[in-house]
Amino acid sequence: MKAIYFDCFNGISGDMILGALFDLGLDKEAWSRELNKLGISGYTVKIERKRKGPLMGTDVNIIVEDKITHRHAKEILDIVSNSRLDDDIKEKSLKILTRIAQAESSIHNEPLEEVHLHELGGIDTIVDVVGSIIGLKLLGIEAVYSSPLPIGEGFIETAHGKLPVPAPATIELLKGIPVYSNGMKGELVTPTGAGIISTISYGFGPIPTLTIEKIGYGAGKKEFPIPNMLRAIMGELYQEKQRDTNTIIDVNIDDMNPQVYGYLMDRLFELGALDVFFTPIYMKKSRPAVKLTVISPNHLVDKLVEVIFKETTSIGVRIYRVEKIMLPREVVEVDTPWGTARVKISYINGTPKVMPEYDDCKAIAEKTGIPIQEVMKEITSRVKR
Repeated sequence: MKAIYFDCFNGISGDMILGALFDLGLDKEAWSRELNKLGISGYTVKIERKRKGPLMGTDVNIIVEDKITHRHAKEILDIVSNSRLDDDIKEKSLKILTRIAQAESSIHNEPLEEVHLHELGGIDTIVDVVGSIIGLKLLGIEAVYSSPLPIGEGFIETAHGKLPVPAPATIELLKGIPVYSNGMKGELVTPTGAGIISTISYGFGPIPTLTIEKIGYGAGKKEFPIPNMLRAIMGELYQEKQRDTNTIIDVNIDDMNPQVYGYLMDRLFELGALDVFFTPIYMKKSRPAVKLTVISPNHLVDKLVEVIFKETTSIGVRIYRVEKIMLPREVVEVDTPWGTARVKISYINGTPKVMPEYDDCKAIAEKTGIPIQEVMKEITSRVKR
């Protein structure tokens, strides 16, 4: 599995992520073709090599003709939703932009649809977010990891006046993520950078076991005693069983309208829950009840607990860390009589275990009328082992 590790030794921003991806060899023409599916204009992208102290990297500058920088969140989300972007790119981009909008909504106590995004409402933010997701896909990246994030010190000037570093939206997005101070004065992590990395990273810590293939540097726009660079390390994850930790949140509920459970599940998945399930149980006095279980990335626990408290009758939850052991896996596309279909392949001691993607099999079965079991069998038989 091809992975990337962002070594944020002196911060992270949207343009630094893009710069690091181009420094790794991202093809500008292919990237531009995909980005054009957004259907927006009024900007140019300047890409050039730049030195920061002793390091050379790639600088990406989004030059915007449209000076509007205070769009409503709904307007930005509609731009992406109504675009011709591939569904997977659209989905991930919307998740990032929605998280950024939710952070601003929480800070200003405004409904998400009505919140104004000032510095975050410009075309450059949309290009940073969507362009980063496109770049990761074109490079074939299947897993993203990050170091803990250094946050700066001092104050910055914004549309809301002088604010402390990290900016309120940034610190909201960094809930549950390990951060530290490296002593630099100024903004090291921007809201866009925080929104992207907090949404797409599998974890924040030391570099995973990786066979390094390429290293890229994305240049920032500021000058510090330490180079304002983001280092991206790309390679193959070591093909052994992988260990990780998640957090399980569970709660027993016996006094809630059952119609709420479907909505609750959707909300939790939208915010990044890895899994959500309900178990029928009996509580004291033989009362029928439901046990809600949520498997969460460690850095999203607070967000998901907040939703549980807001959307259910619960006034308390249980939280505990669990260790997860995963087989190495990859997703490949295979040709079938009905077009391409995705297949997940995992390995145990080098022996593959093949599982066709359910959504692809369902779509084929509904379109052709062929029983889904036969579709799965045919797709499995076409996987090269």
